Amino acid sequence: MKCGSIILGLIALFTVQSVHGQLVQYGKITYERRTNLYKKFDDERMRQWLKEADKIKTDKFALYFNDSISMFTYITPEEQDQMSWATTKNTVYANSSSDERVVYMDMWGTQLTISDSLVDRTWKITDKTRKIAGYECTRAIWQKDDTTRIYAWFTTDIIPTVGPESVQGLPGAVLGLATEDGGVVFFATSVDIINPTAEQLAPPKKKGKDYTSEALKVEMTEKLKGEPFGDRVVQELFFW
Repeated sequence: MKCGSIILGLIALFTVQSVHGQLVQYGKITYERRTNLYKKFDDERMRQWLKEADKIKTDKFALYFNDSISMFTYITPEEQDQMSWATTKNTVYANSSSDERVVYMDMWGTQLTISDSLVDRTWKITDKTRKIAGYECTRAIWQKDDTTRIYAWFTTDIIPTVGPESVQGLPGAVLGLATEDGGVVFFATSVDIINPTAEQLAPPKKKGKDYTSEALKVEMTEKLKGEPFGDRVVQELFFW
């Protein structure tokens, strides 16, 4: 009996080492996103309205991917909380072979689509590392503009250049993503090595008006000019 237990233990250990020792080319990554609503809504009136229990909004997402296609989708909970309106839940289809990116948005009940190319970012890879979801990850920095810096943690054990939202371009999958102030943080909670189905990787049917990123940004900036939180809404829509 003891010998059998030892053998089973060695088999389990070998299996774990094999999974993490191979280079992953397809699978499903589950992310948890934590949004600090006090940092997002920095107006004092809004902060007085928000309860302490609602300060951190948690959302979950799934990323299905293979060597060229990824599909990032919101995981709808069984019960929506009262602060579900406070964060965006984009669906993002990306195809590295065709340099195609499609973002599906639901803006307070209005459906629209952004059809564009993949976003080209300049990353600075550092020597800092941390383990996320069982994978050793390296930190990279994207200086988005003069005041905005984004941190990403990627693993070269998962080959495709995929990540949450529209983030890609690193030599491996992004398992962690955060704004410099910690206002929005994504971390992978699990990586499942499964071969996604065609349905899981297929882009949804487009709904509503179809824009490019630049065209929608111009339209939204004009529509929200002078409105409370107008600038903040536009910034969030085009943050990634």
